[in-house]
Amino acid sequence: MFFSGDSSTRKRVDLGGRSTKERDRQKLLEQTRLERNRRLWLRQQNSAALKIQKCFRGRKVAAAEHSKVREQFVGTYGKHCQNVDRFSFGPDSEFLRQLLFFFDARSVGDFSILVEMCRLLQQFVRDTGDIVSLFAGMDYSSTHALVNYRVEQLAYLCVKAVHQNRNQLKDQLFAAPEVETVSTTLLLEAVVLLIDPKLPWACKTISYLLQRKAFTLYRDIILTGKESIKIRTSIGRVSSLERSLAAVIPHIGQKPCTCPNIDPHWSFSSQILTIPFLWKLFPYLGEVFATQGMSQHYIRQMALCVQNHAHVLPNDTSIELPGYACLLGNILESSGVALSQPGCSFEMAVDLAGVATFLLEALPSIKSSNRESREEFMTGEDDMIVGDDVMEVVLNNDLERQICDAIDPRFLLQLTNVLFGGISLASGSHHGPDDKEVSAVGAACAFLHVTFKTLPPERIMTVLAFRTELVPVLWNFMKRCHENQKWLSLSEQLAYLLPGDAPGWLLPLAVFCPVYKYMLTIVDNEEFYEQEKPLSLKDIRVLIIILRQALWQLLWVNPTAPTNPLKSFTNTVSNKKHPLEFIQHRVSIVASELLSQLQDWNNRREFTSPGDFHADGVNEFFISQAAIENTRANDILKQAPFLVPFTSRVKIFTSQLAAARQRHGANSVIARNRFRIRRDRILEDAYNQMSALSEDDLRGPIRVTFVNEFGVEEAGIDGGGIFKDFMENITRAAFDVQYGLFKETSDHLLYPNPGSGMIHEQHLQFFHFLGILLAKAMFEGILVDIPFATFFLSKLKQKYNYLNDLPSLDQELYRHLIFLKHYKGDISELELYFVIVNNEYGEQTEEELLPGGKNLRVTNENVITFIHLVANHRLNFQIRQQSSHFLRGFQQLIQKDWIDMFNEHELQLGC
Repeated sequence: MFFSGDSSTRKRVDLGGRSTKERDRQKLLEQTRLERNRRLWLRQQNSAALKIQKCFRGRKVAAAEHSKVREQFVGTYGKHCQNVDRFSFGPDSEFLRQLLFFFDARSVGDFSILVEMCRLLQQFVRDTGDIVSLFAGMDYSSTHALVNYRVEQLAYLCVKAVHQNRNQLKDQLFAAPEVETVSTTLLLEAVVLLIDPKLPWACKTISYLLQRKAFTLYRDIILTGKESIKIRTSIGRVSSLERSLAAVIPHIGQKPCTCPNIDPHWSFSSQILTIPFLWKLFPYLGEVFATQGMSQHYIRQMALCVQNHAHVLPNDTSIELPGYACLLGNILESSGVALSQPGCSFEMAVDLAGVATFLLEALPSIKSSNRESREEFMTGEDDMIVGDDVMEVVLNNDLERQICDAIDPRFLLQLTNVLFGGISLASGSHHGPDDKEVSAVGAACAFLHVTFKTLPPERIMTVLAFRTELVPVLWNFMKRCHENQKWLSLSEQLAYLLPGDAPGWLLPLAVFCPVYKYMLTIVDNEEFYEQEKPLSLKDIRVLIIILRQALWQLLWVNPTAPTNPLKSFTNTVSNKKHPLEFIQHRVSIVASELLSQLQDWNNRREFTSPGDFHADGVNEFFISQAAIENTRANDILKQAPFLVPFTSRVKIFTSQLAAARQRHGANSVIARNRFRIRRDRILEDAYNQMSALSEDDLRGPIRVTFVNEFGVEEAGIDGGGIFKDFMENITRAAFDVQYGLFKETSDHLLYPNPGSGMIHEQHLQFFHFLGILLAKAMFEGILVDIPFATFFLSKLKQKYNYLNDLPSLDQELYRHLIFLKHYKGDISELELYFVIVNNEYGEQTEEELLPGGKNLRVTNENVITFIHLVANHRLNFQIRQQSSHFLRGFQQLIQKDWIDMFNEHELQLGC
């Protein structure tokens, strides 16, 4: 660079506007920060290195010290404890002090020494019978601190040694104490000996074991050993492992025990009760656990975890055996014994119901042979929701069976007896339920609601309906709440199941409705109307009001369920994500079914005004909406048509038919289909020509021309009058009992002839045709006077008939069956068997009601089953083919939704 002649330094200018001093200051600060971080990193490195050195140096020193003491021990007492005598266990001896100091469960030599020590300990105790003096000498009080320390350390080392070597000893882990040569037996029997409840140090020793998470060690030992239990020869004996566990679990802090409570994560409940099929492995332990105070303590502990939403369970043993499901199975399997004890407390039953409810709610649907019937019970439809990304867990079959078998009639009877034992059914309506009754009702309803949606309901309905006080207690509760106009909330204790603002009637109705509905399928007319069982007719009138108001609230006033409730919440994932919506949907279904059933009883013999079933809020706007497909009012009309007055439903039905006829050109001048009908062969000609038509043609106009006996067409143009005349004549001929397709009851009501196949070879095709014929008459608005029996009209609605429907078919048979039901003598003397005799046109055939029924005598124990099988045979089975073909033809023109708007009594008025 050349010299310019200017000796001054040119000033640098920062284009950002900062001065040189400011820029140098920031650079200095950044350099200082980086230097500080570098020095900190070096200090941390040096510190970590020192700690590692100290640790290794400490471990090395400790290992050397352990080795030194071990050599001294072997030199003094021998490699196999051959120099040990009973005085070696005393407080002044170095034997235990040295062993506890150097013992390493991973060392084969140390393990052998400990096993031999345990053998000698048990031998000396057998010889002297006094273990306290063996450890403490002559005065335990002066040496108790040292003795307690040594005993608790020794007990823990024995458990730890088995745990550390469990894989090598897996074939010995379940050995019985009689096998004295097995190392695991010697170690675990020493534990049993050291924690004998009679010993002064028992509670302190067990407290120490629990603090060291002994149940976690036991869990690992059991899970390792249970794989080889199948080849164990001592399968029927109590193993040493089981004996040691049974000695630990009674220490629950109740006098005289002084053991403190431990963290639920490491408790017996979470670590041991979650082991699959625990009581099959350890039946004796199950007996110990089932004693009242013990099971109550552990169930209470779990109930507190549920209330606090604490997750305390260990990792699952497998996908098919989740811990919570194993816990549920083990609790339920053992709780039957606890509930049956005379002193079982109300609090324990509430806790048990709460824990079981919580675990059942988490359970996936149980796969069983009755799954279809459970889904029908829950939804009434077969539609399933898809689209959830969550894959459901499939439980192990044996675990499913354990849970299902545990919730048996005996368990339910015991649980409800304890829950409802102190509740009076004679309480007046002037005061509401007390806290105890609210707790009992809430616990029972929550448990049964979850049970209904998880397990097959038919297994438990009979005991709930007829052997428990469930229905009287729930009805008494609901009636008082209704009359006091104050529904007490049950959701406070069930926050995991219901939100706090859920209506108080929701959960009781979810349980009451299906159980009472089941009862109504069993009781006979005399019991319902005359004896007024299970509820008085006055109470039933109140029940109708409660159900009607609840249903209207759920479906119209405050609907939270989806628009079409019949096709929602039928998969487990969905109803667990939306528990409130699922319960509301569930109640809307069961309340609708129960109200429909009560309406049937009212139609048989009126005990309340038909208007009591109509919702107060049905107005012109609702009616106009109900006539439109895919509206909420239309969905309500399909699900609960009784809420809408009969005349309004007739108007809607008529408008739907008119719209359907309009769509298919009913007013067209030109008809695509023309029938030539001979008057003397009207049925055969109509069958041949109408059977050839498609559904679309059947809905369209049909023109009829009558032909006389000479084959000449009769004069006249069919503008509708001839077709109407044709329909009236053909229905009169087709449904005439002389034709053999239908029979008459004693009240001259028609039903399919069970022996129709003996008269007409193509009888099923004729029934299909008659279904079309009746539907065509109804579709065209032609009133036909055909008096069908009520039980047959039920088939048009695809309903199942029960015993109380039998009078509409055969009143005499019904009286005979009711006589059997109330027979006081020995029914077996009547020489009845599970067979039924069919007598059609002089030909008698015998059918078994059950496989092997001709050899199964009717007794007092099975007479109820016999009665309902006979009713089912006559009402459902005998005419199943004829009814099925008739219905198939009928539904070609008349949608099921249209017919479902009316009950059987209303259909009789319309037909």
